[in-house]
Amino acid sequence: MDDSRRRFLATTAAIAATGLAGCIAGGSRPDDDLTHDATAWANYDLDWATPTNTPETNVRTEDVLTGLEVPWDVSFAPDGTLFVTERVGRVRRFDGDTLSTVAAPEDAIDVTAVDDEPDDKPYWETWWVAGGEGGTLGVAVHPNYPDPGWLYVYYTAGEEGDWENQVVRFDATAEDPASTREVVVGGIPADEVHNGGRIAFGPDNHLWVTTGDAGTKADAQDPKSLAGKVLRVQATGAPAADNPRHDGWDDRVYTLGHRNPQCITWLPDATPVVTEHGPSGLDEVTVLDAGENYGWPDVRHPEEYRANPEVSRPALNTGVDNSWAPTGGTLYTGDAIPAWQHCLVFGQLIAQRVGVVSLTPEGAPRPPTGDGQRFEGDWLDDDYGATAWQTLGSLGRVRCVVEGPDGALYATTSNRDGRAKEGYPKEGDDRLVRIVA
Repeated sequence: MDDSRRRFLATTAAIAATGLAGCIAGGSRPDDDLTHDATAWANYDLDWATPTNTPETNVRTEDVLTGLEVPWDVSFAPDGTLFVTERVGRVRRFDGDTLSTVAAPEDAIDVTAVDDEPDDKPYWETWWVAGGEGGTLGVAVHPNYPDPGWLYVYYTAGEEGDWENQVVRFDATAEDPASTREVVVGGIPADEVHNGGRIAFGPDNHLWVTTGDAGTKADAQDPKSLAGKVLRVQATGAPAADNPRHDGWDDRVYTLGHRNPQCITWLPDATPVVTEHGPSGLDEVTVLDAGENYGWPDVRHPEEYRANPEVSRPALNTGVDNSWAPTGGTLYTGDAIPAWQHCLVFGQLIAQRVGVVSLTPEGAPRPPTGDGQRFEGDWLDDDYGATAWQTLGSLGRVRCVVEGPDGALYATTSNRDGRAKEGYPKEGDDRLVRIVA
């Protein structure tokens, strides 16, 4: 066993020893016994300090798992167990020593992965692997796991020509998790492109779901459609009680007007943040307000934002000449990489890097730019200023970055999805890595 796996195993064992004891002492808890009070969140900090120094620092990665097939999302359970989805149709569990399959949804669409060795083909010749951008995507663990043992999964289901995205849950602690399957949110439009797919329990213990426009732009503005939205539901799939209640809106919709958001995370004061793919550049990082419209497909360029003051604005827009394809990330609160604390850290597919963004509230001092980029303009969010840096160009396509219960950052690559460039995939791809300073 290599040093990285040994450290992971030691950490998860320590977390399990404390976390499981707490669950057993509390006794069995019903499925919906959750406190929906964001101020009770362990990371809640109304007076959080924004970064004032540049996050530029030397980091490297250690392999934790290799040989995965297009891993898409990662979720840590309170007891330290790690769950990872592979877009080809599997949900895996890793305890630091053993990698096993928890579920392989029978109705998930067929998705393929390219071989884990580079070849001489230009990337556009393998761009459209079976399944396109659909497949088994987001994963989230119930906040009280393992009591109850619910594991939530977002995946594309159905036969060709009749796809839909859905959020289901399995009891990962059952002898036969597949037999416990329940649909939590169904009927989310799906296509070969723009499926969104990130799910996470937020500080309020509600389940947040990002959905793409599924290639039909107008659906992002249709308040009754679940496409191009951020959804917020209870653990059972019922609408959160305090969701915005606009006339004609589906009660599960928190915000609309999104193209393809693939990250949902929260500032320390529990304010939600998303990253979103743009059309040939024009990627965005946005701080969300409940019930707001974020403009897609009508608004994406500076002049369009200026002409439509009713549309909420992003904190960052990369412009037409800069394409990141931002994916899963987290507002980092750990101390393993002190320079990144309270920064948004996320994967980038087209740029093949890890992005680090400081979101500075209006009136607070911004960090020095260094080798990064400061985003400013009268068409951007008045409440937050964004400064961005790029790092870790040695992984290829980075699909997501998550914070583990040990305070470290973990990332997955997406080099076997047929779209990697510059010598990827490499032997051993795809992989789960730990980012270390």
